[in-house]
Amino acid sequence: MTDKILIANRGEIAIRIMQACKDLGLDYVVVYTAADEDSEHVRLNRNRKGNNKRAWQITSYTDPNDILAVADHTDCTAIHPGYGFFSEDFRFARRVTVRDRPLVFIGPNWQVIKNLGDKINTKKVAKSLEIPVIPGTDSPIYNEMEAEAIADQLLDDQKSQNIKNPSILVKAAAGGGGMGIEEVHEIEQFRRIYRQVQNYAKRQFGDAGVLIEQCLRDYNHLEVQLLCSRHGERLHFGTRNCTIQSSGRQKRVEAAPGFDDSCFVYDFDSNEVRENIVQYSLKLASHVRYDNVGTWEWIVAQNGQPYLLEVNTRIQVENDISARISYVNGKHPNLVREQIRLALGERIGFTQHDIVFKGASIELRIVAEDTRRGFAPWIGTIEKFTFPQYDWAAVYTHVPFDRPYMIPSDFDPNLALVVLWGDSIQETKERASKFMHETVIGGTNSKGEPIITNMEYLHNNLDRLLTF
Repeated sequence: MTDKILIANRGEIAIRIMQACKDLGLDYVVVYTAADEDSEHVRLNRNRKGNNKRAWQITSYTDPNDILAVADHTDCTAIHPGYGFFSEDFRFARRVTVRDRPLVFIGPNWQVIKNLGDKINTKKVAKSLEIPVIPGTDSPIYNEMEAEAIADQLLDDQKSQNIKNPSILVKAAAGGGGMGIEEVHEIEQFRRIYRQVQNYAKRQFGDAGVLIEQCLRDYNHLEVQLLCSRHGERLHFGTRNCTIQSSGRQKRVEAAPGFDDSCFVYDFDSNEVRENIVQYSLKLASHVRYDNVGTWEWIVAQNGQPYLLEVNTRIQVENDISARISYVNGKHPNLVREQIRLALGERIGFTQHDIVFKGASIELRIVAEDTRRGFAPWIGTIEKFTFPQYDWAAVYTHVPFDRPYMIPSDFDPNLALVVLWGDSIQETKERASKFMHETVIGGTNSKGEPIITNMEYLHNNLDRLLTF
């Protein structure tokens, strides 16, 4: 390969992409902001004299002009967005690929990102393919009487199914990130809350459209990892469970596979549910001609009924736990490396029959945050940062081990991702507990107060994995 990759991201994912490029024999450059000057993804690309031949400072990771200017100046042929920032921005992907000096966007084509990034459109397409989605509207409702009739029907349907405490969610259609969502338990409440949400939506988003859907409780959040190529090849790397999340719906502990009968007595055939959501995901991917890595996110109710939630058109933070339960020709695949290869036009080179699933894997997201105060971020300086070394664990981090590190206040205070694996989920949980017990993270804030992390929270939630 003769391509050169601009890594348009930061932290641990930038380092993982760097390593994938090295594995493929590809040259690369990284970008960074002033706040990230001490990050390992920058330090690793400085020579002994401090020159940044592979590291270029920009004003912001979300400034496309800066990123494209560096790409052109350094003769890059492709841009890898990582996750977050521009990774699911179809406008950026389109701009990268449709210009006087076109570049390769390492991800799905921009039309696919656009279509699947629209949750309403995704729901419509899924329903047309008879893929189950959360009951409710698949287009914005502007008429109060129509909205009330839909709400009444959704509540009645839940009562007929003997669902305890039935309720619906009234959501601003143009909202996102949990904004503009209210819950309704009784139809008598509906009109007041509908008007409230509609006014909020019009004021905040300029669109008074409202969505109505059934509120689901006691569910598990599962993911299906797909790998697709521009040559029509599509396969999967099984399922993941990411139910354990912060109060802000940020994932904290993930496990693969998505269910395990040794953890919990399910009211359904867990293998059948996992197989069903995999096949549904592949069906939608084929329909939209998906052509890179992607994650299909599912809600699975306690009775085993799955509902498609959304599609993430990018590499996921937790992709490696899927790789750690997968074997291709006896080796774990590297999904970041596969993503790059496929974006540059290569074929997958193996089939679903070549993938063997074995064992279990867990990812721990270590974050400087106070879980007892709503997962509030902790900002300060890390002075001790050491992890045990085992052949069943991998640590991904941008935090240096050999010097103090000031946590930038510009970004979420993520410190490290720890991936662990074993022959069973029970063995992997025991290894996770042992690993955390031997980990040392020390530091202080500006007041001299000791560092606060979510390590205790992670440890206390291990037994909740894969359960309802």
